[in-house]
Amino acid sequence: MTDTLTKTKTVHVMIAGRVQGVGFRSWTMHAARSLNISGWVRNCADGSVEALFSGADDVVDKMLKRCWDGPLIARVTSVDITPRTDSVDAGFLQRPTV
Repeated sequence: MTDTLTKTKTVHVMIAGRVQGVGFRSWTMHAARSLNISGWVRNCADGSVEALFSGADDVVDKMLKRCWDGPLIARVTSVDITPRTDSVDAGFLQRPTV
């Protein structure tokens, strides 16, 4: 008998580099939705992009790896990850800049 329970992982992510003005938020929304990840993404005043990803452990790991690439003209220099225990509503949203 196979265990069908999937562990859920939630992480807060700060992505730095050339990540604003290159479609990074739209790319993130598309990638997260295609992987069935819940959470949100937004730009920050310091030029970084902030996100919260929640979903199956292996799928969130896949999204985190994708963040290093981003859209074609992005240049990611860091992806800082902090584990979270937040309760996250289903769906993936774009939030206003902070």
